[in-house]
Amino acid sequence: MTASLSNQTIVTTAALMTQTLGNGKICYVEISASDVHHAAQFYEKVFSWRIRQCGGGRKKLTSVPWPVTFAMANPSTGGSDRSLPAAAGPLSSLARRNPATAGRRRLPSAFLLSTFSFLLQIDAMFATKGYATHGADQPLKPFSFERRDPMPRDVQIEILFCGICHTDIHFARNELAGTIYPCVPGHEIVGRVVKVGREVKKFKEGDLAAVGCLVDTCRTCPSCEEGLEQFCDEKVLTYNSPDKHTGGVTYGGYSASIVVDHDFVLRISNKLDLAATAPLLCAGITTYSPLRHWNVTKEKKVGVVGLGGLGHMAVKIANAFGAEVVLFTTSPGKTADAKRLGAHDVVLSRDEEAMKKHAKSLDFIIDTVSANHDLNAYLELLKRDGTLTLVGLPPEPAPVAVFPLILYRRSLAGSLIGGLAETQEMLDFCAERGIAADIEVIAIDKINEAYERMLKSDVKYRFVIDMATLKGGDI
Repeated sequence: MTASLSNQTIVTTAALMTQTLGNGKICYVEISASDVHHAAQFYEKVFSWRIRQCGGGRKKLTSVPWPVTFAMANPSTGGSDRSLPAAAGPLSSLARRNPATAGRRRLPSAFLLSTFSFLLQIDAMFATKGYATHGADQPLKPFSFERRDPMPRDVQIEILFCGICHTDIHFARNELAGTIYPCVPGHEIVGRVVKVGREVKKFKEGDLAAVGCLVDTCRTCPSCEEGLEQFCDEKVLTYNSPDKHTGGVTYGGYSASIVVDHDFVLRISNKLDLAATAPLLCAGITTYSPLRHWNVTKEKKVGVVGLGGLGHMAVKIANAFGAEVVLFTTSPGKTADAKRLGAHDVVLSRDEEAMKKHAKSLDFIIDTVSANHDLNAYLELLKRDGTLTLVGLPPEPAPVAVFPLILYRRSLAGSLIGGLAETQEMLDFCAERGIAADIEVIAIDKINEAYERMLKSDVKYRFVIDMATLKGGDI
């Protein structure tokens, strides 16, 4: 299918090109050298493009960042001539890429020396709504934006519930530095599949599905090959990461819907309450992964520092692994809850005598606290070869005494989330044992209030947004 675009202005060209493409994804474009300046203006004004450039008829396609540069398809220069003519003119021709070639249509072997040729991938978009913050000192508020239409490997999910993680606050308020605004947080996503791409086999419309902290990785590095995608240096976070499809950043789960590559979509069971399942996508895997990695079993004595969103999941999971669980807290009022959740003993960490009773007795400690606190007190509780693993993010560096580490070959470590396979394993484990988060469900317009309450530990133990309260989202 070819559309003649000769003698059209930018606006008319945009309208005709939009009509020609419809909801199509990819087209093959050939334009004359005199048209390049005009075309570049058109792309910048009308679409977000991901452009793959091919110079001189070469087969290898190379990603080109935005703003776009064009290379002249001149065999003598190998496509290295990057000068842009000043003359403006119309596009000369446009043809759809043939779906039968599965996205690999070969370019013609010969071009006029004055012709530019490249493949354009056009990610059709749809409107949706969510909540975003537009600055570190700004509240979250309603925000309209676009998501890509599902491509062949994508799954589109109607978001039913989204948990609120302390990391959401860190990013919203730029406490980790590098937040790009507007920022739509949320990486504890549970929903229902509403559309799948043609290559997707493991999900179908109507299935329950979940998305955690990752939506893409390089897939080729040692970490990815070992199923440890969380350590990939090129990982794409569910929000606030570069989005190769739009040229902007990824937007998270405080929204009506999300579109994700099927490799990063997880299966969830209908055995558990869906709202209470959402926090498993971060709080659950953040605690499950280190407990599994350090081989916590029924022979082990495990300490959990803090009884918040992460801590309450650590207690539940460690208990399910069969360990003897000791909770350390600064709050006397949490004793009954800790034992209900699965702790065998509860210690007030400010009580020095109570702390001494557990000296050199613990095989493993998971520290979930995101406030400044003394790590040395917990190192003294470890046996020889014991490990203290940090999963909280205190705002300031913690001073650590080296001698207690050396004296008993103790280890101080950190842990992130888990890989995709381990996250699915965790979801299945929790479904089989009836483990879910203790939650308080809120309407999305209470999100700013919930942030302030989280900072005061005024929640038992995780907030979850009911996305049905987000009105007017196009799904």
